[in-house]
Amino acid sequence: MADGVAFIPLFIDNDYRSGDVTFEFRNPYTGQVAGIAASATSQDCKDAIESAGRAFVKWEHSPLEQRRNIFLKAADLLESPEFKDVIISAMRAETAMIEEMTVHNIEDAAMFMRKVAGMTNQLKGETFSSTVSGGHVVAQRRAKGVILSIAPWNAPVYLTVRAVGVAILCGNTVVLKCSEYSPWSQFVVARIFHGAGLPSGVLNFISMDSKDAPALTAEMIAHPLVRAINFTGSDRVGRIIAAEAAKYLKPCIFELGGKAAAVVLDDADVAQAARAVVSSGMYHSGQLCMSTERLIVQRAVSEQLIKEVTQLVKGLKAGDPRTDSTAQLSALFTENAAKSVISMMSEAVAEGAQVILGDLQRQGAIVQPHLLTGVTPGMRLWKRESFGPVITIAVVDTVDEAVDLANSTEYSLAASLWTKDINKALDVSGRIRSGMTNVNGPTFHIEPLRENAGLGCVGGNH
Repeated sequence: MADGVAFIPLFIDNDYRSGDVTFEFRNPYTGQVAGIAASATSQDCKDAIESAGRAFVKWEHSPLEQRRNIFLKAADLLESPEFKDVIISAMRAETAMIEEMTVHNIEDAAMFMRKVAGMTNQLKGETFSSTVSGGHVVAQRRAKGVILSIAPWNAPVYLTVRAVGVAILCGNTVVLKCSEYSPWSQFVVARIFHGAGLPSGVLNFISMDSKDAPALTAEMIAHPLVRAINFTGSDRVGRIIAAEAAKYLKPCIFELGGKAAAVVLDDADVAQAARAVVSSGMYHSGQLCMSTERLIVQRAVSEQLIKEVTQLVKGLKAGDPRTDSTAQLSALFTENAAKSVISMMSEAVAEGAQVILGDLQRQGAIVQPHLLTGVTPGMRLWKRESFGPVITIAVVDTVDEAVDLANSTEYSLAASLWTKDINKALDVSGRIRSGMTNVNGPTFHIEPLRENAGLGCVGGNH
């Protein structure tokens, strides 16, 4: 770091590369340069893939105990002051993350590393008699090869660990392409794995200017050594990646955002539901794929619920916690993101929606919390992920109406259902098309499956 500005190199084949081309990343509050990152060239990308290809030959056959120990050590390093303090500074500088979210990010990432380490006992085969007399079948779990992993900015430590962790544990090698908005945080994750003893080439880190990303990503997908793609991000980019991968029949694992609905039935605990809706809707200023963006409530309890939600949201303020002690929510990650959120709300109001709380304004990248009603399935604010501190409220008469509204979206990642009736809970949750539906809990929560947890894609996707 020079003059308070971080420099982030590439990390390829156990070597740090400064590169001839760089790009800047900026602080969302001030707009000032938070750091400079090396921008990978086409040759850098090829070198990273080929390094991963060479490393795969040995890593595929590495002892499971070695892999487990690396992950356990990496978790310890992540929580050590040496790395924890750097990551917290990085996330604040890059994405305006508040302290609570930075701690959550690190703790969840370390926990995930330890859970992955414990998955080594699942990497086993099976044997059984063949249908051919006298024959025997041996089935083994085998690694694919080089995985291209692309992780986003909004939870840069946890989602980077998730993007590379299971693949590496299973014997694959990885080329990690970071977000152009959070190269510092994601680079530190690569450093941690290296410090934990991960062999050369098993994890290669590349960053690149956004203007170069479409062409270079397509080149990497096309490379014969890349066997699969793991991407978390927008559905728009996901469609592009899927189309590129389809040219070469390469499998993809996607998580492409969400438009989570909280369905509150007329027998729900309204006070608890209100707290969960607000916490999941406003945490990290709504910049989470499992954020509660839609609140669907039966009419009998709607007045009370709307009153309690409004009161809770009134107590929240967006701003810079470093200079404003009353601010609990951060800025959005860019001014363009703030413009997009305001545009979606303004468009909905022009089409007939009503603002319960909020001013439809922004101050740079800062958007204050908003509540809207009268938002219908035909409106963009209903259909598209806002990724901002916005909750829309719909009042219905029947359970069937609530289910229909919850399902009137292209997204299917997370939902919640509030009821005191166990029979309703089982019936209605089974009718909501969501990868996970939390009963009497927030949408921002996920439980890993006990068997094969993370070895494939767990949870719903767009």
